[in-house]
Amino acid sequence: MPAHVVLGVGAGISAYKACELLRLLTESGHKVRVVPTPDALRFVGAATWAGLSGEPVSTDVWTDIALAPHVRLGQAADLVLVAPATADLLARAAAGRADDLLTATLLTATCPVAYAPAMHTEMWQHPATQANVALLRERGAVVIEPATGRLAGPDTGAGRLPDPAEIFAVATHLLSGRTLDLKGRRVLVSAGGTREELDPVRFIGNWSSGTQGYALARTAVARGAEVTVVAANVALADPAGATVIRVVSARDMQAAIASAAADADAIVMAAAVADYRPSQRQDGKMKKDGHAPGPLQLTENPDILAGLAALRGPGGQVLVGFAAETDMSLGLAQAKLARKGCDLLVVNPVGGGLGFGTADNEAVIYGADGSATEVLRGPKEALADVVWDLVAARLSEERLPG
Repeated sequence: MPAHVVLGVGAGISAYKACELLRLLTESGHKVRVVPTPDALRFVGAATWAGLSGEPVSTDVWTDIALAPHVRLGQAADLVLVAPATADLLARAAAGRADDLLTATLLTATCPVAYAPAMHTEMWQHPATQANVALLRERGAVVIEPATGRLAGPDTGAGRLPDPAEIFAVATHLLSGRTLDLKGRRVLVSAGGTREELDPVRFIGNWSSGTQGYALARTAVARGAEVTVVAANVALADPAGATVIRVVSARDMQAAIASAAADADAIVMAAAVADYRPSQRQDGKMKKDGHAPGPLQLTENPDILAGLAALRGPGGQVLVGFAAETDMSLGLAQAKLARKGCDLLVVNPVGGGLGFGTADNEAVIYGADGSATEVLRGPKEALADVVWDLVAARLSEERLPG
């Protein structure tokens, strides 16, 4: 449904990326009013914002004073999205300042408010900035963790503005009306497909693109969670606001998850993990010499999800497994759920335009409590939201021994 969005733009070099974000919002039918800070116009001019949005652009509270824009913009908005949010802007918002139209709008907004920070690494990591971020989150705002990559000048590090498409996905989710039911929770998501090397050139793998795992990460961020993704061979843009740890093989993934799992309230294993690996990896490339190689000897990989279930104590994490199946029979799903020892098992069919590398998915989510939740075919974000609904419900319950 079309919404009224205020797009705040801070005075950072990445302001130019907000043009793409604005395009995504307007092409989705939303009415967008761009409110830059005065210094943001040094990077992108008012004429550009007005031309792209079809709405007037002002930076001070004195323009059209009879309409009281410093009050009306926030009151009428369905979402206030600030991208980029500089260290200065975060500080002024946290302090409740109202020294320009954008900060005044933030004070009058009763709708969801989201910030996409962008700044140099040292500024992002400074205790003052982290305290401001914590305060804004405590007040109910969504502050998206910045990406890591090339910054202004020669610098590289944490503080890069996330990809506009990823920010747009978070905005879309916030406009859906869902609450921040994962606020303060730490969640760990695995994504992609592991690869087991035969030699320096070849590997055993699968078709998983990581799309479902990244949809889970993206929706968890929008619901207020602190998200870590362990991604195996994923070529997608990092989900906005998530910390991404990159791995290759099943054993790499096991090690990464083991190091990140202790603080997680919920772990969702959406990755397609290889069940087997070659018993021996060849140091050099296997040559085609007219003779077929001998039988491939395989060794079983560790079952990461079952291992997590075996190690957790009473009141431990909510564990969710994924199973891409060609056989959707109830008996097979229940047996796998019991074998894995998880709380929820998401069983999704593959083939027929569903599964790996597609935008859509469908599934039946089985619970250890005997429940079964059917999710009809739709965007992978929709399935992700149902998963988090079920996880949030279990996190809200007191998890007692036994």
